Amino acid sequence: MSDHHAPEPLAPVEARVAAIETVLERRGLLDRSLVDAMIEQYEHNLGPMNGARVVARAWLDPAYKRRLLADGTAAIGELGYGGPEGHHVVVVENTPTVHNLVVCTLCSCYPWPLLGLPPTWYKSAPYRSRAVREPRALLAEMGTEIPDDVEIRVWDSSAYSRYLVLPERPAGTDGLDEEQLAALVDRDAMIGVARP
Repeated sequence: MSDHHAPEPLAPVEARVAAIETVLERRGLLDRSLVDAMIEQYEHNLGPMNGARVVARAWLDPAYKRRLLADGTAAIGELGYGGPEGHHVVVVENTPTVHNLVVCTLCSCYPWPLLGLPPTWYKSAPYRSRAVREPRALLAEMGTEIPDDVEIRVWDSSAYSRYLVLPERPAGTDGLDEEQLAALVDRDAMIGVARP
């Protein structure tokens, strides 16, 4: 019989983070309320739900889509998203003949206001190197088969430009509204490792 009141043991990385936070807090270098505010911000205001709304708007509004592809930062700003890590976003469109994939070969540059924090695999060395060397094989291993006649374009994010993939609108979604369409879009589709 398990003890439901005993806390789960921390993973090694969680234990390291907790120890560092404790030391910083004791030395007066960390304000716990700021950490809580940051967590609140990422749970409710930043994340892939914002990027999904951008994609859904582009699927429904051709004029918005044109503005988005011409100047991603400005068009995304129309919906109220921007700020740190989101000040220069380039939007690239998937089509029947082109599939886009985003990577940051140097570190993990990423459009936080639109996608939240990057997943662990996005920051890993194997993803960063294989996305450039063998994107088709990498995508297949991640569950996304790209036909040989579809060109794969790999975009290298940096501190100056972050990329967002505008996926193709799924077939059979003509009657859906913006909220319903946004629910079809996830983080991986906006990085280009999956399709909605």
